[in-house]
Amino acid sequence: MASIQLKTPVPGPKSQAMLARRAAAVPNGLGRATDVVVERAEGALVHDVDGNTFLDFVGGIGVLAVGHCPPTVVQAVQRQAAAVIHMGSLVGTYESYVRLCELLNEITPGDFPKKTLLANTGAEAVETAVKAARAFTRRPGVICFEGGYHGRTLLTLSLTSKYGLFKKTMGPFASDIVRLPMPNVYRRPASVTEEQHIDFGIQQLEQAFTAQVDPSEVAAIIIEPVQGEGGFVPVPPRFLQRIRELCTQHGIVMIADEVQCGFARTGRLFALEHYGIAPDIIVTAKSLGAGMPISATTGRAEIMDATHTGGMGGTYGGNPVTCVAAIAAIEMMRQPAFLARAERVGQILRETLEDWKRKHPLVGDVRGLGAMMLVELVKDRATKEPAPDETLAIIKGAFQRGVIAMRAGLFTNGIRFLPPLTITDEQLREGLAVIEASLAEVEAKMGLALQHA
Repeated sequence: MASIQLKTPVPGPKSQAMLARRAAAVPNGLGRATDVVVERAEGALVHDVDGNTFLDFVGGIGVLAVGHCPPTVVQAVQRQAAAVIHMGSLVGTYESYVRLCELLNEITPGDFPKKTLLANTGAEAVETAVKAARAFTRRPGVICFEGGYHGRTLLTLSLTSKYGLFKKTMGPFASDIVRLPMPNVYRRPASVTEEQHIDFGIQQLEQAFTAQVDPSEVAAIIIEPVQGEGGFVPVPPRFLQRIRELCTQHGIVMIADEVQCGFARTGRLFALEHYGIAPDIIVTAKSLGAGMPISATTGRAEIMDATHTGGMGGTYGGNPVTCVAAIAAIEMMRQPAFLARAERVGQILRETLEDWKRKHPLVGDVRGLGAMMLVELVKDRATKEPAPDETLAIIKGAFQRGVIAMRAGLFTNGIRFLPPLTITDEQLREGLAVIEASLAEVEAKMGLALQHA
C-alpha cells in the first residue's frame, strides 16, 4: 500500500488558512520550502491538517536521522519534562548534561582527552569553537571556505558563503576572516582533471599563508567535511588531509563542522570517519537532538579549557529535556544495525540518482556521501548553466504529488535528499518515483527528450 495519501488538493483549505495566518504574523524573511502545514508525524511520514499524508525527504533539514517522534526519544522527553524542565547549567549540575558530554567525548573522532560544551543551535556551537580556538592560540584569524555554511549569527554569518541568499543587506561582518576556494570537482574548468583541480586548491590554501594571512595569526581553520547548503560537496580527501597537516604544523585549531553531515547521515557516525582524520574540535547539532534544539562543541580538553571561567555557556544550553532526547538518539544511532540501515538508504539513493543522470538531461551531477545525497540540475551539461527555476518547479511538483523536498547548492539548483534513516525501502522508492515524475514533467515542458541508457 502506498504511503502517500492525498485527500485534498495541496495545500488544502485548512492549510491555506494557516499559511495566511503565518503570512500576517511572521516576517517575510523566514522562507519556507513547501506549503505543508503539519499536524502530526511519525517515522518518514508527515500528516497535514487537511488529512493528507506526505513522505518527508527533508527530515527537518537533516535533523531527523532517527525519524519523526521515535518512541524512545518521546518517552525520555516525557519523563524528563515531568521531573525537571529547566535548571541552567550555569546554576547547577544535572546528570543528563554530564552523561551527554561523556557520550560525545567517547564517540567523536580522536583518541585524546576531550571536553564538551552544550548549546542550542549549530551557530552557537560554531561560535563556541572559534572562541575556544582564539583563547587557546591567542590569535584572531579564522580561515573558512567558499560554499561553507556555519550559521546566521554575526560571526557565523561572516563565515558563511552564498552571499545573496544569506548575507545581502546584513553587513558589516566580523573581521579577521579569510575565505578560500574549496575544490568542487564537478565545477572545475573543462581542461583540468580532478586531480589537477585538487592540486590547485591545495596550492591556493598554502599560498594564502603568504598572500592573505601569516599562520602565526590564524587561530582556526573551519570546514564541513561534506558541505551542506553549498550543495552536498564532499571535501576531496587530499585537501582535507592537507588542512590537517597545516593545522598541526602551525599550531592552528582544526574545526570540523558536522552539524548537517554528522550522526549517521553518511553511513558512519561522523563523516570524518570516512577520511580517517581527527579534528581538534568537532561541532554537532541537528540529528544530535532528534528534533530538540541542542548542539555540542567537542574538542581537545586543553583547547576547551582555555577560556576563563564564565567565558562559555548560556541560559538554555544543555537543557535537561534536550539532553535526554540527545542521549536516546545517540544510543539509537550508534547501533551497528542503524548504521547499516543508513548505508542501505545511501545505496538506494545513489543507484537511483545515477540512473536519473543517465536518463534525464537536466541532471548534471550526482554527489554526496552515504545517505546525504544531491542532484545538481543544469540547463546544459556542457556549460553547466544552473537551473534554479526548474529545480524549484520540480520541488513544487513533487509536493503536489505528496513528497516534501528542498533545494540546496551555491546556485540553488540542487535537490537535497535527507530522509529519515528509518525510512523503509518501499517508502524511499515511492518518494523517489514521485520526484522523478516531477522531473520528467519539467523536462517535457522544456522540450527535453528522455535519454535511454
